[in-house]
Amino acid sequence: MNAFDFFPARIATSAVVFASPHSGRTYAPEFLKASILEELALRSSEDAYVDMFLKNAPDYGAPVLLGGVPRAYVDYNRAATELDPALIADVPKATLNPRIMSGLGVIPRVVAGSRSIYAGKITRAAAEDRLQRFWHPYHDRLESVMDQQRRQFGRAILFDMHSMPRDATSHDRRFTSKRPDIVLGDRFGAACAPDISHMVAQIFTAAGLRVARNAPFAGAYIAQRYGTPSTGRHVVQIEIDRGLYLNERTVTPSRNFDSFVQLMDEIVRALSDIGRDRGGEIALAAE
Repeated sequence: MNAFDFFPARIATSAVVFASPHSGRTYAPEFLKASILEELALRSSEDAYVDMFLKNAPDYGAPVLLGGVPRAYVDYNRAATELDPALIADVPKATLNPRIMSGLGVIPRVVAGSRSIYAGKITRAAAEDRLQRFWHPYHDRLESVMDQQRRQFGRAILFDMHSMPRDATSHDRRFTSKRPDIVLGDRFGAACAPDISHMVAQIFTAAGLRVARNAPFAGAYIAQRYGTPSTGRHVVQIEIDRGLYLNERTVTPSRNFDSFVQLMDEIVRALSDIGRDRGGEIALAAE
């Protein structure tokens, strides 16, 4: 398994970077052997096929970084320090936070539905080995890409692409009438300049999709680490309702998949336009 797959822009014309840290779907035989779950259950943690939405982004002037390993194996959207003492031997309980307590640390203990991945614990050495082979290379590359964009364009705009289960917002009282198709997270403005977040929302709305902001997903580790608007680095976490394109039970494309890929391709082109420098100003792609 590779830590990541990177696709540079064919001609770099946009400050935008697209990333899909959770779309990796290569399951190593040793991982499948160590797990008490079938591969289909492990795949419930994937942002399955989100990478397919980004295949033309390099043609639109923006690089793409894809996670190479499944989220159930290593979660790139967690800090390397978020180690779960209920899963990893010799980890002090003082490191606990709500994500770790729910089994969703950097080395996940559970998949969707709180189903345990392993029968017992793994060693601290095995956990650290995963981080060295996969987590650190992914973030080293993302860091370098963001720095390159900022040097070349004066800013870097990361669109961190994810998917959410169809029922992720079904019990949220904030969405009593129509649940959102898209949830944009910028950590309530801490990770991205408001004008950029506003343009992103306009693009999805113009495409006929219902958009929510920062609820129930405001942005996790990647948005927190890389989103520093004061230094010219902006991040918007983009959560897409899987029910729009995926059969969640079988983790296979639904009959709407091809048409949704086409719609997302148009959206990706428009998002790339946000990062184009035209006379020193960010292009207002949503105008």
